[in-house]
Amino acid sequence: MKAYTHIIWDFNGTILDDVQVSIESANRLLRSHGLPVIHTVEAYREKFGFPIIDYYRRMGFDFEVTPYDELAVEWVAYYLEEKKKASVFEDVPTVLQRLREKGIAQIILSATETGMLEGQVRELGIRDYFDTLLGLSNIHAYSKEEIGRDWIATHPEAVPLMIGDTDHDAKVADAMGIDCILLACGHQQRAHLEKCKCLFVADSATEAMKHAFS
Repeated sequence: MKAYTHIIWDFNGTILDDVQVSIESANRLLRSHGLPVIHTVEAYREKFGFPIIDYYRRMGFDFEVTPYDELAVEWVAYYLEEKKKASVFEDVPTVLQRLREKGIAQIILSATETGMLEGQVRELGIRDYFDTLLGLSNIHAYSKEEIGRDWIATHPEAVPLMIGDTDHDAKVADAMGIDCILLACGHQQRAHLEKCKCLFVADSATEAMKHAFS
């Protein structure tokens, strides 16, 4: 394995255990527009993906009836209420601490709007572990690939490892030219993740770190 100098973390579904919260937020949105709700985690994981606009289509939304930008605003309002129920995955604080003790820089690269991301990370009490939080400039969650490319272009000496939970994280890592490990505890199914370009699919952050530094 490489001697990684940076860990680039995804946030939702990787650090934050918010799958159930996301389902509840989606179901509130679906109910408010008279659409069938999502009943199981597996059904949610089958639908979820990037770009988020396509995920909304898979849920059954017609943007000619309600524009995507309006739906995104509504979903965020629901999510901000529901997120109070979410916490970091149980092993994540220990993993973050061990990486800090190793002297490895840690970054969050997320499709969450930057201000919203900063607020969530601070509320969770883990902000001090991260050198930088890289989020989007708006709430519409189109892509974080460009942000990742910009970061790697300005840090040519870095040897980063991406830790994420979706095919989008694998694509971002590939665009950045860096290694990636995916976690099967988040927003997409293991079977789908195993088809992605990544080093390994782990069940937890602890397992990912064992693989990365073994």
